[in-house]
Amino acid sequence: MDYKAHIREVPDFPKPGILFYDITPLLNNPACFRSIIDECIQHYRDAGITRVVGIESRGFILGSPLAYHLNAGFVPVRKPGKLPADVFEVNYNLEYGSTALAIHRDAIQKGERVLVVDDLLATGGTAAATVHLIRQLGGDIAGVAFLVELLGLDGRNKLNGCDIHSLITYK
Repeated sequence: MDYKAHIREVPDFPKPGILFYDITPLLNNPACFRSIIDECIQHYRDAGITRVVGIESRGFILGSPLAYHLNAGFVPVRKPGKLPADVFEVNYNLEYGSTALAIHRDAIQKGERVLVVDDLLATGGTAAATVHLIRQLGGDIAGVAFLVELLGLDGRNKLNGCDIHSLITYK
């Protein structure tokens, strides 16, 4: 299936000079949505995944059905102040500044096989921060999956040693 045909390119969003890849038309197409979930399930079916970690917020859209089909628990990684129990937090730099992410301390047990899911791999800061949080909890990174990867930004370099699976790539 030609996923790129269902991605809307929006110039100058969220600021001038940025080309934004809007995945909402892809997600809105039932055949496309089913196909991307099925493709990820096929890739990770035999990986022994026990937890799927979705990165706020679009990682929730992709991660939840993956967790369901892989018979794994779903764990949200959120911005600080959004999770109600005891958390680990990590601060990290973005292309436009800095931010932080949080995960519940009891979300992942030592040695569990974890799949990290997000919509986009660009510079890799958000995914690397999430991997750091999971490793703090003792989780084993089984893979990091993205719907879209922007190859020119070299985000995979920040995910040393992680198996990365991207469904759509742009140069």
